Amino acid sequence: MTANELMLRLAELKLPLDHADAELTQAVLRRLRIPQDQLLEQRLVKRSIDARRRDRIQLIYSVDVRVKGEAALLRRIGNKSRVRPAPDTRYRSVGHALEDFPLVAGDRPVVVGAGPCGYFAALLLAQMGFQPLLLERGQAVKQRTADTFGFWRRTRDFNPESNAQFGEGGAGTFSDGKLYSQVSDPEHYGRKVLEELVACGANAEILTVHRPHIGTFKLATVVRGLRARIEAMGGEVRFNSRVTRLQLGTNSGDKPHQLEGVLLADGTEISCRHLVLAPGHSARDCFEMLDEIGVQLQRKPFSVGVRIEHPQCLIDVARWGEAAGHPRLGAAEYKLVHHAENGRCVYSFCMCPGGFVVGATSEEGRVVTNGMSQHSRNERNANSGLVVALDADDLAPFERFPGDPLAGIGLQRELEQRAFKLGGSSYAAPAQRLEDFLAARPSTRLGVIAASYQPSVHPADLAELLPAHITTALREALPAFARKLTGYDHPDAVLTGVETRTSSPVRIPRDTALESLNVKGLVPAGEGAGYAGGILSAGIDGIRAAEAMARQLLESGSNAAA
Repeated sequence: MTANELMLRLAELKLPLDHADAELTQAVLRRLRIPQDQLLEQRLVKRSIDARRRDRIQLIYSVDVRVKGEAALLRRIGNKSRVRPAPDTRYRSVGHALEDFPLVAGDRPVVVGAGPCGYFAALLLAQMGFQPLLLERGQAVKQRTADTFGFWRRTRDFNPESNAQFGEGGAGTFSDGKLYSQVSDPEHYGRKVLEELVACGANAEILTVHRPHIGTFKLATVVRGLRARIEAMGGEVRFNSRVTRLQLGTNSGDKPHQLEGVLLADGTEISCRHLVLAPGHSARDCFEMLDEIGVQLQRKPFSVGVRIEHPQCLIDVARWGEAAGHPRLGAAEYKLVHHAENGRCVYSFCMCPGGFVVGATSEEGRVVTNGMSQHSRNERNANSGLVVALDADDLAPFERFPGDPLAGIGLQRELEQRAFKLGGSSYAAPAQRLEDFLAARPSTRLGVIAASYQPSVHPADLAELLPAHITTALREALPAFARKLTGYDHPDAVLTGVETRTSSPVRIPRDTALESLNVKGLVPAGEGAGYAGGILSAGIDGIRAAEAMARQLLESGSNAAA
């Protein structure tokens, strides 16, 4: 019998905000109706906050315990929904002993993209013994950080290959480092992701807090740790290695093409028949290349809008009331949704407590916003995307043909070019006071709330940037949000444009084996391929992609051996 089989999980243990540490153990004993000496082990699984009543904020715990006489205890207390055997969350690999499945020439797996999906695909392949080659178009995180912060501080020119979108760690490196997701995860792959992140330097608290985050500076350490683990197991990571073309074999009839290799920007050709493609949501040239060579693509829904900033203390009081500032609460977050009368859904996106707004463009002559926080979340302002879901009519003007899968890229580029010009064509972002935005008048200055956007902001009229139906929906949503969060309609709250990279505008469809529908050996994965929406879900999809690739490799090895 394993240790996991001896554990029980207790959920929904509610304690007051100011409880003493020993009270959690007493709550466990009360739930199980056992004396102290029957409790052998207690392990915290999750802690969350119930702030539905600001005058009585509670902490909610899930705890795994090991007790004497577990079977008898379960029979005595019956089948209670809040006491059950703890799930076994250990990761189980599909890999096998590779001496029984020799790789044939050209079968070394290749992973494209060193974001969370690509890194976890490469890590799992390395742990299985396949010694993957990982290709990243950008720079290693140390150089990438210097390039990105240099651009924000105007000490370096913008680098289209080393910025907030491209380079080691992917787009999530310069973010709040959120590690929660709503994806279905019956295999507990999310736990595997979190445990590997802790092994690479993340704080162990991410294993237990309800809405964990890492923070930008800590993320830089973690991604270096992931790289080191991959290399220690025989994998290889190459930076400044942009894939410009997939090389495909000829096909006959309706059979899919066979992947045969990749061509890099410097002219290097690499033979490969098995590739995980994890390009990230901003790899527009990659999507265009895939479209050119005939890889099946689909358009995918996404949203556009602005970033909104408030003083963090305002959000803390709105969420926590008199408990604002309590050390067990930290900086408050929020999640808001409004369905506007014009049929548009307006919602908050990627909320960054105690952070700042940053320039996240990946192309020259364009302005894109994003939010980021350090682990401490102690900067002056809270910021969030405030975005509106798009529909097919929005994309129609950018179609080359009906249903064009790249139409969303055209819309993104149009808005980003407008933002660049409205900000003064200097990579400053256009910004507007909330009161001015609601009154439909340009801002000539900002108020008491200072904009945090780097490189800088330029007071403007965001109605000149956004389509009219987007502006209308935002103007309706802001007062509605203020009815949920007092002070959200502060007249000097800052709106900064434009937010366009909420998710990939393209999906690369794949079959049940996670393989491209018309290219054999190609496994599209992660946020850029349309299968994830953040660091955790991208890491989970990277694991799934690695497993799919392992099955391909084991099958090809078996065939070669036969």
